[in-house]
Amino acid sequence: MDRPFRRPGRPSHPRRPRPRLGSLRARAAAAAALAMAAVLATGGLWLYTVLRANLIENTTGRTELAARKVASQLDSGILPAAGRLPAPEGGVDLVLVRDANGRTIATSGDLKDTPELGELRPAPGSDSRSAVLAPARPGAERRAVVAVEAPGPRGARDPHTVYAMTVLGDVDAADRSVALGLLAGAPPLIAFSAALAWWVTGQALRPVAAIRTELAAVTASELDRRVPDPGGADEIAQLARTVNATLDRLERSDARQRQFTADASHELRNPLAAVRSRLEVALRDPDRESVAAALADTERLQGIAADLLLLARLDGGPAPRTEPVDLALLAAEAVARRPDPRVALRLDARAPVPAAGDPARLERALANLVDNALRYARTGVTVRASASGDGWALLEVADDGPGIPEADRDRVFERFVRLDADRGRASGGTGLGLAIAREIARAHGGDLRALPAAAGATGARLVLRLPQSAPPSFSPGRGSPRTKSGGV
Repeated sequence: MDRPFRRPGRPSHPRRPRPRLGSLRARAAAAAALAMAAVLATGGLWLYTVLRANLIENTTGRTELAARKVASQLDSGILPAAGRLPAPEGGVDLVLVRDANGRTIATSGDLKDTPELGELRPAPGSDSRSAVLAPARPGAERRAVVAVEAPGPRGARDPHTVYAMTVLGDVDAADRSVALGLLAGAPPLIAFSAALAWWVTGQALRPVAAIRTELAAVTASELDRRVPDPGGADEIAQLARTVNATLDRLERSDARQRQFTADASHELRNPLAAVRSRLEVALRDPDRESVAAALADTERLQGIAADLLLLARLDGGPAPRTEPVDLALLAAEAVARRPDPRVALRLDARAPVPAAGDPARLERALANLVDNALRYARTGVTVRASASGDGWALLEVADDGPGIPEADRDRVFERFVRLDADRGRASGGTGLGLAIAREIARAHGGDLRALPAAAGATGARLVLRLPQSAPPSFSPGRGSPRTKSGGV
């Protein structure tokens, strides 16, 4: 169960480390500041451009309207006496009329600040043209100018041009105000976004700091410690639960390793002591029987060492090589290798059972199951190969011995486990055979389980299952299961 672990006398909340410049919190704040600066720069430039264009467009529209009013007067043949035009409306500053030769024949105001207008004429096919002209002299302001073509007075052959001008002082002032507002408002907004990101990231990472502090305190002697679980279903809570689950597995693995080391030491100690005592006796009084007994104990030690080496390879080694294997043929060969067993050994394999795996390792697993069954069977052992119909290939070994209690059907696969006196050291087993068989099955993507005996039968029933594959091709001369399935 995931649970926070707290040592007595320790504060419930570990002291948070000071954020560093390169920390995730600082990087998040810098990223938020840069993002806000980019948004403000892009949005401000867009707003400034749109506002400026709208103001100039509105000003140009009012200026063109004033010019067209004068042009309509010229078209009607009405021209004010003495060339004085009335003051234009709508904020337009100046309207003037020039003939085809460029002479000013009427104006509504003073011409001293009038910019050069000689090149500003409507294009062919158009009756108007607008432009924004630079100041005529230093200190003056820009002007929006619209030129409208109009017919001259009666008797004039060439058209006249009406110019209307509006000083853009108000537009420029509005542009400056907007630009200053954007520039003045950007730093506080950038600072606020960075501070907000700093605070939010700090709140989000506070459980991570607690997890890191507690995880750093986990040592080989304190594997029972657990990181605090902040609760909820977010990524930090899932991280805490994953870390605690990993620590659970690590603690179980360490306990298993310690138990395995203790069991291996215990299993090796007795044969070593027996070998030493027998050799000491043989040294004092040479005796063939003592040497033979010492040799038997040495063979037992060799078997235990080989089993331990195989388990070590299965625990941390690469995945087994895979090739097509017929489990029915494998079962037939396992039966054929025991021509004179202690009890009857029967084979039930009616058809090929294709699977995929390493034939040598699968042969070892089946041999361990058969040896275990022969060791405890009373009258017979059955080796069966079949397909389950749901994608699994099955190898089953059943005996009629004392059986395995339901409570011990999983524990029997642990290393160096012997359930009772009937399955004890006197029977010759090392306590590693079933553990090796299960590890081989799991390395192939399958499993090995102890199941209840079939209806009306007694004893142990061990079923090894593997993923099924396409039927393998058999080499001539190896035979089929039926040729090697004679009951023994």
